[in-house]
Amino acid sequence: MRLLAAALTMVSLQCAAAPFGLQVGDVRLGFDVPAGFADALPSGSPRLQDLAESFTPATNRILVFALSDADMRRFNAGDAPELKSYLLAVTPRALEQDRMSLQAFERYVRDGLRGLGKPIEGDFTKVLETRPMGEAVVIAELLTDPDAAAVLRAIRIPPPEGLFSYFKPSQYVLSSSAVILLRGKALTLSLTSGYESKADIDAMRTVMLRWIDDLRRLNAVK
Repeated sequence: MRLLAAALTMVSLQCAAAPFGLQVGDVRLGFDVPAGFADALPSGSPRLQDLAESFTPATNRILVFALSDADMRRFNAGDAPELKSYLLAVTPRALEQDRMSLQAFERYVRDGLRGLGKPIEGDFTKVLETRPMGEAVVIAELLTDPDAAAVLRAIRIPPPEGLFSYFKPSQYVLSSSAVILLRGKALTLSLTSGYESKADIDAMRTVMLRWIDDLRRLNAVK
């Protein structure tokens, strides 16, 4: 989609905003968001906080909820964000105060991935047409490293309501999710965007993998 494509054109550049710190338990992590996005939580808006909380279980603590630059401009102008693309970073509340070993992280990732199933083969849109609306399926494994794992999922959503909506084609949403171990802390990253063509899959892959590499660099032990 256009928004994600715009972010992809800037992916080789540094983000407009400087990296910042996130306190996770007893560790302060270096953090950044991909180009084309801005963390919305510092605005202090209860509306944005509630929106972010609707995207993740209450067992997670939200660290970052980033909107596209275009959506941030809409929100600051008093308009509702379109949410065509957004990202989220969370950490499990139950594990926030602990330092996780690499072996424990591998078990944590393995248990989490077990319930997602294997990537489907062929045209995922045809597979989703046979599944219930809103059911997520894995369409690609993006990364399987000892300290990070990432997958790409897709879901089918109803077309916009309105006249003749029944005859409109299905719409799809892509969600790239990653779990990464940074200085003993487990973080889950997610990037969500609409789907228009196969190019969006490549864009999601590129943005997520670059994001993971940037976070590794910011938190490398010197």
